[in-house]
Amino acid sequence: MAGSRAERLAKPVTLYACTACGAVTAKWSGRCESCGAWNTLEEQAAPRPLPGGLKESRRAGTRIEFVGLEGTTPPPPRVPTTIAEFDRVLGGGLVPASVVLVGGDPGIGKSTLLLQASAALGRAGREVVYISGEESIGQIRMRAARLGLTAAPLRLAAATQLGDILASLPQFPEAALVVIDSIQTMWTESVDSAPGSVTQVRASAFELIRAAKTQGFALLLVGHVTKEGALAGPRVLEHMVDVVLHFEGDRGHQFRILRGMKNRFGATDEIGVFEMTGRGLAEVANPSALFLAERRGNVAGSAVLAGLEGSRPVLVEIQCLLAPNPGGAPRRSVIGWDAGRLSMLLAVLETRCGLKLAMNDVYLNVAGGLRVTEPAADLAVAAALISAAADVPTDPEMVFFGEIGLSGEARQVAQTELRLKEAAKLGFTRAAGPKRVAGGAARMNVPKSLTLIEIGHLTDLVGVIAARPRGTAKQKEAG
Repeated sequence: MAGSRAERLAKPVTLYACTACGAVTAKWSGRCESCGAWNTLEEQAAPRPLPGGLKESRRAGTRIEFVGLEGTTPPPPRVPTTIAEFDRVLGGGLVPASVVLVGGDPGIGKSTLLLQASAALGRAGREVVYISGEESIGQIRMRAARLGLTAAPLRLAAATQLGDILASLPQFPEAALVVIDSIQTMWTESVDSAPGSVTQVRASAFELIRAAKTQGFALLLVGHVTKEGALAGPRVLEHMVDVVLHFEGDRGHQFRILRGMKNRFGATDEIGVFEMTGRGLAEVANPSALFLAERRGNVAGSAVLAGLEGSRPVLVEIQCLLAPNPGGAPRRSVIGWDAGRLSMLLAVLETRCGLKLAMNDVYLNVAGGLRVTEPAADLAVAAALISAAADVPTDPEMVFFGEIGLSGEARQVAQTELRLKEAAKLGFTRAAGPKRVAGGAARMNVPKSLTLIEIGHLTDLVGVIAARPRGTAKQKEAG
């Protein structure tokens, strides 16, 4: 009886961890009870208990020292990669002993970007270690030859066993950067689960992060993403690292956006813009000019948004197309913007401005492949919708920005002066924005070459667009 009881106690216990929130439960279910996500529970082995259990430490000198908020701390040192767009998103460069997680869709260019950054850092005289778990040495050399990087001094290896990697890193005490491509391919024998599982990813990341903090090198981890675009693996991985970057873009489009989602050493929501070429990723120093390069200013349903991504003003074209749909449910197709916010704007335009849009299919697109998330795009989207509905082109020399409330009022947005300066730099002469109120907005400096048209309500915007000549399409039909 005692033997069978001992056998039962020795039997390994299986637990299930949620890949979305990291919650652990003893039973599997289709839905996580902590975060409500579906099909996110993965099996993992329970940790073995320590012999004798945990004992309270009574050693002297283990008390934590507490300090006050007074005092100053110098900013962290930076190691520039010499790729300006990459350094911009990082906040000025890599911070020693920091950990950066880079995620993105397969084939988007993550490995290409990191290989270019590693080569640039190596050419600048820094020691760089590049470890790939997904590609062989030959594959990496072929990519380097295509990018013209074969002369860059890199320490290159192909390995997946974490113990071998940790044992090899101390031979590079002067390493400034270590790249792991990717964290999902790393595995350790101390964890009884398959590579890529929640337990393996968490354990491997913990050991690599500890090595980075101990030896003082910057660590770049490549992470896979799920079908929904979120980083694969346990959500706790994003909390363990210092910086989380997402590499976005359509593989059929030449533009790539590197977006900062978390940064303990710099601003979040910063973006870097790249263009995919035959020689790799090329920096785009002036993305506004590139996004507007193919714009036609005499087409109804088009408006230019004076947007803001992090601390960078970006001008992009908002395109809208209305197609009559007399029967059935009208379609709402959105690329690059929030579909729920489009539905709200359509309701406001119908209710507050009297526009009849319910019997039309609405197609909205942010040209250039950029995804816009800020509320300041409301006024530009509304201008494109009004222009398409009235078949009246917007002013080709005008930009739009501002948030729209449910009553149709235009609300102030952040960094108005930056938006106006960017518009003036690209040759725009007019801007439509929210009406200035008493306070800081009233003292706003407007460039001399630009006229600010204040919009208090959406009806004001309708009046501005209605004063324009009608579009060429209906004029041809009338002729």
